[in-house]
Amino acid sequence: MAPEQPPVPLLTMSGIAKAFPGVRALDGVDLDVTAGEVHCLLGQNGAGKSTLIKVLAGVHQPDQGEITWRGRTVQLKSPTAALSLGIATLHQELDLVDDLSVSENVHLGHEISTAGFVRSRSARTRTARLLTRLGHPEIAPDTLVGRLSAAGRQIVSMARALSHDARLIVMDEPSAVLDPGEVDNLFRIVAALTADGVAVVHISHRLEEIRRIGDRVTVLKDGRAAARGLPARSTPTREIVALMTGRSVEYAFPRRPADRPSAATAPVLSVEGLSREGEFAPVDLELRPGEIVGLAGLVGSGRSEILETVYGARRPTTGRVLVDGRPLRPGSIIGAVRAGLGLAPEERKAQGLLMLESVTRNVSLSSLTRFSRAGRLDRTGERAAAHRAIRDLSLRPDDPDRPVRTLSGGNQQKAVLARWLLRGCRVLLLDEPTRGVDVGARAELYALIRRLADDGVAVLLVSSEVPEVLGLADRVLVLREGRVVHTAPARELDEHRILDLVMEGSPTR
Repeated sequence: MAPEQPPVPLLTMSGIAKAFPGVRALDGVDLDVTAGEVHCLLGQNGAGKSTLIKVLAGVHQPDQGEITWRGRTVQLKSPTAALSLGIATLHQELDLVDDLSVSENVHLGHEISTAGFVRSRSARTRTARLLTRLGHPEIAPDTLVGRLSAAGRQIVSMARALSHDARLIVMDEPSAVLDPGEVDNLFRIVAALTADGVAVVHISHRLEEIRRIGDRVTVLKDGRAAARGLPARSTPTREIVALMTGRSVEYAFPRRPADRPSAATAPVLSVEGLSREGEFAPVDLELRPGEIVGLAGLVGSGRSEILETVYGARRPTTGRVLVDGRPLRPGSIIGAVRAGLGLAPEERKAQGLLMLESVTRNVSLSSLTRFSRAGRLDRTGERAAAHRAIRDLSLRPDDPDRPVRTLSGGNQQKAVLARWLLRGCRVLLLDEPTRGVDVGARAELYALIRRLADDGVAVLLVSSEVPEVLGLADRVLVLREGRVVHTAPARELDEHRILDLVMEGSPTR
C-alpha cells in the first residue's frame, strides 16, 4: 500500500521579503496553508505578522518571494485582487461602515445589480443565508452596523468574506474584544467553516486559543520564521514561548544592593484599583524610592497598557494613581510629568523621539520651560544642560547637535533617559528598554537603570525577556490576560515559574 501523500497546500508563500525605510519587516518568510486547517501565526509585536498578512491581502507588494494559490503563481496587486481569488482578511480594526446596513456592508464594493440598479432585496436574501450559515439568523440584514455589538460586527465581517466565496480567511486577533461566551461562538463558527474546507489563518497572542482550535503553528521572530508548521496541540508551551521571545544574548546585570527599600518606606507611586475595560483588570501596586518593580507577561497581557495608563496616556475605567499620596488627574500626561513621572515607550522611534531633531532638542523636550526667558528660548543654556545629561549617561558620540536618528538603538534609548534625568524625574516607566539594542549596549543600560534606582529614582519596568525582569527587578508582578496572577520578590522566582504562571496561572497574591 502506497504511503499517504501530504495534502497539497492551498496557499504557499515562499521567501517573502519586505523592507520599509530603515526597517526590514520580512526577511525570507515561508508559509503554507492547506484547505480546511486552522494555521496559527504567532509572534511578538514587530515580528512581522501584520506585514505578512498585508502582503497576503494585497495591501503591500513583496520585494522578493513568490505566492502560489491553488498550485498557480499569483501576484496580489491589490486587496480586490486577493478577494477575487478567495482570500479575505478580517483585520483587528474591522473596516465596516457604521451608517450602512448589514446587507450593504456585506456587499460593499460588489453589489448585486441589474442594468446598473442595485437589487437590494436579493442582497438582503443572500445576506440572511450567509448569517444563517454562520449561526446568527437573528441578525437582521437591514440593521445598521453601528448598532451591533463587537461580536455582531465580527459576524458581519465574516459574512462579507463568505460573500466573496472566500476559501481562506485571515483573522487578526479576532477574540481581542470578545467575552468568553462570544469567543466560544466564534470558535464554533471557525470549526464549521473548516469542516466545509475553508482555511483559516488565525493570529493571536493567547496560546490557550491555539490549543483549542489550531492545527499547525508558524512562529515569526524579527521578520523571519523561527518555526514552521508545528503541531498546535502537542508542541510544548515553553518551546513556543522560547521561539517567540528567546534571544541568544548574554545578560550582564549589575549586583543588587543589599539594603533595598523596606516596606516602611513611604511609596512615591501608588496605584489603587486601576483598570481599563477590555485591557486590564484592577491593579494595585506601590513603588518606593530606589525600587525597581517588574511587570512580566506575554504580549497582550496588559503590561504596556498599565504603564501608559499610569502615565496618563490612557484614561482609566476605574481606580487612581497617586504620587506622594496626591492623586493625579486621570488621563493627563502633563499632570503626570509635573508630578515627576517619565515614560520611555516601547516604540521609542515613533513615540519617544523626534527623529529629525538634534540630541539636544530630544533631551530638553520635557524641560523647555527651564530655558525660556521672556518668551524666548535660551538655546545656549538648553544645549549646555543637554550636554551635561548626555555626558552623565555616556551617550555616544558626545555631540549634542547630532541628529538623533543617526544614533544606535542603545544611544537613542539613552537620549530618552537623559530627557527624564534632566527633568528630575522621580518615577521612571520603562517599556521594553533594551528592544533593538545590541549586547554591549544592553549591559550599559542595565547598569544605568540600576544607578538611577540607587540614586532614588523609582522604576516600573516592562520587558518581554523574563531574565531581564528577574535580573533588574526587586519585585515582580506576573500578568496573564490583563490580570495580576502573582506578586513576589524577584529572588523567589525563576524563568520557568514565571512562564508557568503566564500560561496557566490563576489570580493569587
